[in-house]
Amino acid sequence: MTKLARIGIDTSKSVFQLHGVDEKEQAVLRKQLRRRQFVVFFAKLEPTLVGLEACGASHHWARELQQLGHQVMLIPPQYVKPYVGRNKNDKTDAEAVCEAMSRPKVQERLVPIKSVEQSAAQMLLGVRESLVKRRTQLTNTIRGHAAEFGLVAAKGLDKIEPLLARIAADAGLPALTKEMFAVLGREYAELGPRIAQIDDKMLAFHRSNEVARRLMEVPAIGPIGACLLVTKIVDPHAFRSGHGSPRSTTRCWPSIVPTRWPGA
Repeated sequence: MTKLARIGIDTSKSVFQLHGVDEKEQAVLRKQLRRRQFVVFFAKLEPTLVGLEACGASHHWARELQQLGHQVMLIPPQYVKPYVGRNKNDKTDAEAVCEAMSRPKVQERLVPIKSVEQSAAQMLLGVRESLVKRRTQLTNTIRGHAAEFGLVAAKGLDKIEPLLARIAADAGLPALTKEMFAVLGREYAELGPRIAQIDDKMLAFHRSNEVARRLMEVPAIGPIGACLLVTKIVDPHAFRSGHGSPRSTTRCWPSIVPTRWPGA
C-alpha cells in the first residue's frame, strides 16, 4: 500500500468508513470496516495521522488508536461540516474529516482526548445530573396533578412528602388517584438515596483530585463546578481566558491551574 499521510474516519455503531490520502493529497484508501475489524486493521498499519469527529465513543477509539502508535486528531463536528460535499453519506463524511485535518485553523481547535478516568468521572456527573432532573420532573408532576384536586404546596423538595401524606389521607380522592400518587411517591423516595450515594462518590473524587481541590479556591466554584471543570476541560491552556476563547495562553487561574492537569 502507498504510504499514507493521514486517514479520516467516519464512525458509527457498527460500520467505519475510512478515507486516506498520500503526501500528494491523492486518495489511496477508501475502505469500510466492521466494528470488529477496526482495531485489527489499524494494528497492521504503520503509525500515521488519524482523524475522527469528536462524537459518541470517539474518545474510546482515540485511546485505542493511540495505543497502537497512531497520532489522533479529534475534530469538532462544526469544523468538519464545511468540507462535506453534496450527497452526504459515510464516504463523503470520511473524506471531509480527512480534508479538515489538513487545515491549520482546524488543527488549532482540536478536542483533547479524555483519559479513561476522566470519562468515568464525567459519567458520574452525567448520571447525577439525569437523576436530579428526574427528581425535578417528578416533583413538578406531583404538584401539577395535586393541583387538579385542589391540593397545593409551597416550593421546595421538603414540601413533597407532606403533600403526598395529605393526598394519602384525603378521603375525598378516588382510589385510582391515590394509587397513581403512590407510584410517583415511591419513585420519588427511591431517588433521594440514589442521588445521595452519587454525591458521596462525587465528593470522594473531588477530595482525591488535586486540581479539583485547588479550583475550590476560586470564588463561586463549589465541588460540583470544580469536578465539571476537571472532567470536561482536558487542557485548560487551550483557552485564552475564562470566557472560552480558544488557544493562546491561559490567563484564568494562573496560580491554581498546573502546567498539565492530572489525567490529561
